[in-house]
Amino acid sequence: MKSSYNVAFDLHKYIDRVEKTPTILYIGKVTSVIGLEVISQGPRCVVGEICTIKIPSLNTSVKAEVVGVKDTEVHLSPFGDTRGIEVGCDVIASGSTLHVPVGKKLLGRIVNAVGSPIDGKGDIACDTYYPVIADPPSPMNRRPIVDRISTGVRAIDTLLTVGKGQRMGIFAGTGVGKTTLLATIAKNTNADINVIALIGERGRELMDFVREDLGEEGLKKSVVVIATSDEPAISRLRASYVATAIAEYFRDQGKDVMMMFDSVTRFAQAQREIGLANGEPPALKGYPPSVFDLIPKLMERTGTNEKGSITAFYTVKVDGDDFNEPITDNVRGTIDGHIILNRKLADRKHYPAIDVPMSVSRRFDKVNGPVFIDAASEISRLVAIYDQNELMITTGAYQKGTSPEIDKAIDMHEEIEKFLMQKKTDHCTMNDSIQKLSELSGIKIPEEEYDAVSAIEEAEMEQEITENEAV
Repeated sequence: MKSSYNVAFDLHKYIDRVEKTPTILYIGKVTSVIGLEVISQGPRCVVGEICTIKIPSLNTSVKAEVVGVKDTEVHLSPFGDTRGIEVGCDVIASGSTLHVPVGKKLLGRIVNAVGSPIDGKGDIACDTYYPVIADPPSPMNRRPIVDRISTGVRAIDTLLTVGKGQRMGIFAGTGVGKTTLLATIAKNTNADINVIALIGERGRELMDFVREDLGEEGLKKSVVVIATSDEPAISRLRASYVATAIAEYFRDQGKDVMMMFDSVTRFAQAQREIGLANGEPPALKGYPPSVFDLIPKLMERTGTNEKGSITAFYTVKVDGDDFNEPITDNVRGTIDGHIILNRKLADRKHYPAIDVPMSVSRRFDKVNGPVFIDAASEISRLVAIYDQNELMITTGAYQKGTSPEIDKAIDMHEEIEKFLMQKKTDHCTMNDSIQKLSELSGIKIPEEEYDAVSAIEEAEMEQEITENEAV
């Protein structure tokens, strides 16, 4: 008796697996380990390729990236501990560069420098893989930045308005509130998705940020990429690219992504370690030339394309509050605006400590209406006038009545200070901020210059509340 079976068979899955299986393995041998760098004779590989270093003494292996080649000599930077690596260990080339698993399941998760979860919530089901190193969108395919995006920070949304796809720098010394400002933006922005890169921070501070500053509310619509200060330089470097690749994936899904990168300074320091170990000559303040090549290449990958947008905030740790140091100067010339955090304001408990006269958004006039611009310009002008004459005012050298403009700046100073100060727990919509700006400036901003999207959302929420009350 014959029995027949109807078997569903997906042949393409197996063909794809066979095609991706390497038929030839290129293997080299470790010849020396110098610091955090491993040098091997062979294998045949290219810069950026991922290799596996076998460690027989520990019955384990470690992934490493090729950072340099010279004749048959290969320089590798391991993603993990070099403990146990010795002369003669096999180095096996993978034949491919680093790709990161991406998908919708990444939301609410914390991953490391290679995209693997480290939050104890299990594996992440991915939709596809994205290359960690990629070209930026073609300039001809970038949509213009004409729509503003809400950060939930009143001082930014009104006086330094940011457009969808704009790149902004946050410049400050240590302890002035860079990370806290990013957390406020992450919780309050109206972007679809947050991608947060925390590069080179202390482990304790990272978890404080996730648990306390970001919180469950902010984490739900966020992907956090972490590389702590104790990890190898290559991990800190690649975590930066992994975060950017994840943001690119969501942008390609038509989403408006808010990317927060903390910090560019530690990204540059990681590349300095790798570059100097590879024999690059030191240039400005010990940074090799490759640092100043990689920073714009990384930042150019954000912005708009034909599908979605990545609005990026890059923090820069200003060493010694010197705003002319090389990394600060390089970043400032690459981005579309900068936010300066002032230590004097922070010392007065004025948070966020944004120095309005010293900060600028280069898309401000493109994303706001004319009346909005007039109202914001009036407040910015009064802030600048007060700052310029603060010494005379506080010492009593200025006599009221000498200048009508200074008098107005003095009279409105307290109100403006209250307007610019904001607790990290305060949620301010774009429309709320515009309304307060209108009241403060005395200039009536027409309805058509408010955030139309927010207005619709608010109307829907009010309708939903009304319907629930009726029930």
